[in-house]
Formats: sequence, structure tokens, C-alpha cells
Amino acid sequence: MLMKTASQSLTEQLCARFADRIRNRLLAPGARLPSVRLCAEQQGVSVSTVVAAYDQLQAQGLVVAHKNRGFFVRDLASNMPFAHAGKALNATKTIANSPIDAAALIRGMFHQVSSKPQPGMGVFPAEWLEASFMPAAVRKVTGASVLRDLSLNYGEPKGDSGLRRALSLRLGALNIHADPGQIITTVGATHALDIISRTLLRAGDYVMVEEPGWAVEFARLDALGMRILPVPRSASGPDLAVMAQYCQLHSPKLFVSVSVFHNPTGYCLAPGSAHRLLQLASQHNFHIAEDDTYSHLAPDHATRLCALDGLQRTLYVSGFSKILAPGWRVGFMVAPPDLVERLLNTKLLATLTTPALLEKALAWCIDQGQLRRHAERIRRRLDQARARSVKLALAHGCTFAAEPAGLFGWVETGVDTDALAQRMLDEDYLIAPGALFHAVRRPGTLMRINFATTQDAAFWKVFARQRDGMR
Repeated sequence: MLMKTASQSLTEQLCARFADRIRNRLLAPGARLPSVRLCAEQQGVSVSTVVAAYDQLQAQGLVVAHKNRGFFVRDLASNMPFAHAGKALNATKTIANSPIDAAALIRGMFHQVSSKPQPGMGVFPAEWLEASFMPAAVRKVTGASVLRDLSLNYGEPKGDSGLRRALSLRLGALNIHADPGQIITTVGATHALDIISRTLLRAGDYVMVEEPGWAVEFARLDALGMRILPVPRSASGPDLAVMAQYCQLHSPKLFVSVSVFHNPTGYCLAPGSAHRLLQLASQHNFHIAEDDTYSHLAPDHATRLCALDGLQRTLYVSGFSKILAPGWRVGFMVAPPDLVERLLNTKLLATLTTPALLEKALAWCIDQGQLRRHAERIRRRLDQARARSVKLALAHGCTFAAEPAGLFGWVETGVDTDALAQRMLDEDYLIAPGALFHAVRRPGTLMRINFATTQDAAFWKVFARQRDGMR
């Protein structure tokens, strides 16, 4: 709570609190601040204190006032106010000028709000990932002569050959049969998706993306000048009728999909939907980028488009940041033979090569079975965490909009989660409101939780108190 002190008035404290959130992108450009009366109630201050704080924010150029509508966060990058977005678009309309900015979301989601476990985070807690075999792997591949060679020379353009051979064997277990020459290593899975977009698309092209979906992907494509076509995602897969309509109207060139443990719902693609989707891709001549970031958490027999398609119209993307080492930033893509050289050229123009030392260490972890055993431990721990988190969510009056699976839960709260997120920040908790997972940000009652960081009953008690206060 705000406390009046000799050095700082309540108005200055409230202004500083909002200014910090805006600058750290915990309030996104275009977001509406709470009404003056509501903010006064939430913060335990007078209406005049809130009015004065909002006036200071406006004077600092952080917010803009719209008559009879309230105060809205400015876009600091362009110094232009965002219009208040929120109209739902039907299946035949395209989306442009998304108010969600990739850097803004990353800054917000990874800003250290407090030392408490954060429900909105998209990664495992650091203590889950600690493993003794990783330092051993680095020592193994950094003998004096090897370290000199790796430091003084560029690595292989496609990535370390030993890692690509190990990945080829690993992919075979998923029924994805790819020669090491079809594999290109990247600086994480997001880098792989970016290379695919820059190779296959040009500004103004239409791209289909699942909705709800990964907000960074929406923002990344928007920043490249692509026209985003949101495809509703259900438990069995993407809405094929909507996709067919898009194909007739806009001739999209790419579809970005998460087949296994879809983010944020946890859905897995059904075989029937997968077959029909591949038929649609063949009929309308578009490629599919299959993002399998959570492959290490899923059973090998889960339906994957690349396994069914044989890497003809599909490209496979995955990485190791989620399961092993976020700081190593090792990812990869697998492509049809006729696209490999084009994709490699794009990689070389952007990054030249990728860090050979870390790739060699990762290859050792895979070859020695260390990665497999580590992933098994993480899966067991996650299963236990999910059970506890689901039990707590249900006990505190929530329901799940999708069957709980994988790392994330898609939770129905019954209140506006954009507004709830600001209340929870006052309690030092960062949540991920459902609006973040749509191509055009609009208020909603869903939120995404991380099962690994929502096992604490203290969070759910605070959540329930704030939610009930909103009701």
C-alpha cells in the first residue's frame, strides 16, 4: 500500500508506480489505466490524489487522455498514442497494426517483479533446470586445443555436424526422417521461425497463425510487415473452414502452428485434423511452420504434421531453451531439401554461424543420454506440479477452458484479466491475461498460468481476494 512519507507524497508514489510499469512494459501501449474512482479504491487514496498522479503521467508523456474514455498508455517507441483497440474481427477480415509489441511483451513477461514464483512466466523455474551434467559437457568439449579452434574460427554454416547427426537420430524417434543436411541450427526456436519468415515471405504477404497463440509470433510477423490471419484453435486442431476461406480470399503463403502442447491451451493436434490440414496446404500451395518447442514434454507418438507430411510442405522447429538451458539459446529447424540453401543463406546474412562450443556440448548431452534422463525428470516433476496447481485453481473457483496438459493452463477467471493483472502487480504477482494471446488485444476473462509456478496456495488466496473484489 502507498504510505505518505516526508520525502514523497502519495501522488508522487502513485505516479512513480505507474511510470515504472509503463517503462518496463508491464502496461502495454494502448492499455487503459483504471478509472480514477476505481484506482482510488484499489490504492486506498483519494480521488484527487489519483487525478494529480494521472496528470503527472500525462505531463511526462507516458499516457494520453481521451475525453469521456479515460487515460491510455502511449507507445514510447513512436511517441504516438495508441487508439483503443478491441473490436472482434470475423474470419474473413485481416489484422494489421497489432498493439502488442514483441519487445514489450518479452520485457513484461521477464521483468523481475519480485522473488515470488510468477504465474505468468513462460519458462521453468531455474532450480528445475539445474543439472551437473551441463558443466561436465562444457568441460568435455573445451580442451585447450579445441577451445582455441572453436574460438578462433567460425563454426560450420549449418551448425555443428555432431549435433545435427544427434538431432537426426532424435527426430527419427518422432517418425520425422531427416538427413543431417536438412537440419540448420539457430539461436533458439524463435530465431528459426524468424529465418523461415524472412525466407518465404515478403512484406504484405498473408500469414495464418493460430489464435489464441504465442503473442511474440503475432508481434514478430507484424513487425516484418506481414498481414496476419488468425485461425481459431480448438482441441482437435485449427479451424479448417476458416483456413479454407482465407485461402480463397487471400492466398496465404504460410501457416504457423503448434501441434503438440499448444501455447496457451495445451491442446494436441488430432490425426484427422492433421491429414485434412495437409490436404489443404497441398491444394492451396502454402507451407506450414510447425513449432514443436515443447517436444521434450510430450510423448513421442503425439501427432506431428512433419511426420505425416515427410517434410514436403512442412518445416519443423524446436529448441532446448525451455527444457535445458535458456542461456545457451540453441534451436534448430528441419526443412524440405529444396528450401535448405535458401534458409541457410538467410541465417548466414543475419548471424553468420551459431556458437559451436555450446552446440558440441549439447551434442555430448544427447549422445550420453543425459538430456533424455533430464527431460524424464522434468516431466515427472511437471505432472506432480500440474496436479497440485489444478486442484488449487478449482478450489478457488476457477475452471479450465482446455483440459490441463503440458506446461500451461488456460484458466477461466470470470473477470477482466487485463484489469486483474494490474491488481495482481500490486501484490507482486505477474499474470498473463488472455488478451496477450490474440492478434488484436481485447479484454477477456481467460489467463494463462504456468503449472510449475502456481503450486503455492498463497498466490491463489491473493488471486481469489482480488478477483472477488472486482466482482
